[in-house]
Amino acid sequence: MRKTRIMAFAALGVATALALTACGGSNSAGGSDSSFSTSGKGKTLVVWNMTGDLTDATMKAINDEFTKETGAKVKVETQQWDNIATKVTTALATSTPPDVIELGNTDVPSFAASGGLLDLTADKSKLQQGGTWLAGLEGPATVDGKLYGVPAFAATRVVIYNKQMWNEAGVTAAPTTYADLTADLDKVKAKFGTTSDFSPFYLPGKYWYAGLQWVWDAGGDVATGSGTSWKGGLESPQSITGLTAFKNFQNTYSTKASATVDTDGTGNPDQDKDIFAQNKTSAILGNSWEIGAITQDNPKITASDLGTFPFPGVSGKNQPVMLAGSDWGIAAKSKNAGLAKTWVKIAASTSIQQNQIVGQGWIPVTTQLASAAASSASDINKAFFTAAQNSKSTPAAAKWSTIEGDGAVQQFFSDIASGAKTPAQSAKTFDDHLNSVLNGQ
Repeated sequence: MRKTRIMAFAALGVATALALTACGGSNSAGGSDSSFSTSGKGKTLVVWNMTGDLTDATMKAINDEFTKETGAKVKVETQQWDNIATKVTTALATSTPPDVIELGNTDVPSFAASGGLLDLTADKSKLQQGGTWLAGLEGPATVDGKLYGVPAFAATRVVIYNKQMWNEAGVTAAPTTYADLTADLDKVKAKFGTTSDFSPFYLPGKYWYAGLQWVWDAGGDVATGSGTSWKGGLESPQSITGLTAFKNFQNTYSTKASATVDTDGTGNPDQDKDIFAQNKTSAILGNSWEIGAITQDNPKITASDLGTFPFPGVSGKNQPVMLAGSDWGIAAKSKNAGLAKTWVKIAASTSIQQNQIVGQGWIPVTTQLASAAASSASDINKAFFTAAQNSKSTPAAAKWSTIEGDGAVQQFFSDIASGAKTPAQSAKTFDDHLNSVLNGQ
């Protein structure tokens, strides 16, 4: 899943990264075993990365370490997001594909299913280097039990709230439980009223990334798979419980008009510019870059006026989050597979993750490194690293990209929020759609 804007809040970065250099985990970047080649003199590895993701400095740090260990050079070819799926599919089918390709984390299954990506299952433990990868990155990279991608970096959503509004309502500390959250929002609602354009917590009905958090928190899931066979899971009792809780929360704390819209401003109100920055809400669920967007859209709101916290769940834990981010895939037809494995191992290493990935504003790829980053991050940044440690992913199905693209998942949650269908009715419709699309019917 890809972000809709480049992360603009780089403060998630440098100071935290510098404080992490003594943290646990393997600090060895490259491999020396037979499947991770270090014999690259005279060779050039071709790496595709996506525009707006990793900086030139980050790529240089990876490439310099790679050249030091192998003697090989690296040719980086930066790609645009427009029509990238077609371009990657075409490239992987050629006899001379790029060796390493950055892939949106939920896009990995479709390329794996085509046979275009190298099976990395036997190398997983070496690539993990003693860490536990974030589930939201590892999950979609694991197709039918086999690994086809190596986590590169992540981003996620937390609650962003207006501390001044909450203080005026008598709330002086961020909630840590679901009951505390709803009690705090009740105070905000009582203080600022329930006018048609103000909501204590703005939660658009089509915001499916948010809606899934309630499903996962209740123990439900989107779908389960066995081999290439998939079965929609939103009609399960656990999923219905989560969907009902989502509806109740959305209907109680967001505006009626928000039930049928999304967050992004393309025909919908932009939740940063049009809602939060205009003081029409006291809280949203958002990415770290949205803090910078809000303060830019309304300079009277400064970062010190804002607070963040992971969304607490009814389960007693933080709600599981869906990660944005990327995985590195190696082309099955790469002529330099051993060198490519060494390159992605360096990219996923502790030193690169601490000093470059965190340093430029992303979440590192293991729970251990995310925890370490959280322990030394500023108050406004801590929540992002904490929330990422409890993540889940959409089904690792070849056809999942169709579901993301056809609008059905947005309509599913909107129908529930608006009351157009009951949670059970909407789940039945969407499960039928999932079964048809994911099973290629």
